[in-house]
Amino acid sequence: MFLTTVRTKTFKSGNSEAVRLPKEIAFGEGVELVAVRSGDVLTLYPAKKLTIQEMLAELDKLPAPDDVQERVEVEFLDRPGLYD
Repeated sequence: MFLTTVRTKTFKSGNSEAVRLPKEIAFGEGVELVAVRSGDVLTLYPAKKLTIQEMLAELDKLPAPDDVQERVEVEFLDRPGLYD
């Protein structure tokens, strides 16, 4: 995988701010995207619309764990008024 870096500018489109994606990084017309912003970093990726059957099939592809650990019971101290 390689990183492609391009420069572009935002512009006004109706009441929204928009950005033109140059052809080097374009997803294609009509592709629904998910946008995630973390500070100054904006990540765009195609939204996948999976049916429940497709989602279950994807989950079935995940490797099974070697073992499953049991949860350790936590003993709570008796503190009157704390859990009322």
